[in-house]
Amino acid sequence: MRLPILTLTAIAALFVAADASAQTYDPNYPVCMHVYTPGGFGGGGGDYFDCSFTSLPQCRATASGRSASCDVNPYYRFDQPPQQPRRRHKKQH
Repeated sequence: MRLPILTLTAIAALFVAADASAQTYDPNYPVCMHVYTPGGFGGGGGDYFDCSFTSLPQCRATASGRSASCDVNPYYRFDQPPQQPRRRHKKQH
């Protein structure tokens, strides 16, 4: 009876130990590019999202010629003001 329970516990541990992905969408930008990367021998594909675009045309220009697609960011808060570029402050001596 112990063997089936240990086997099930080991299988459950493998599923729990699988890669946990962090949040893939940046809620500060309204458009994301989904980049598809080919899976090598044994899987190994590493698709990722680049959510740094302010418009679909901007994203599509970047995705042109790549294995990628552009979509509206489902986590973008449309009620927030637009992002302002960060200003770099020069160090004063």
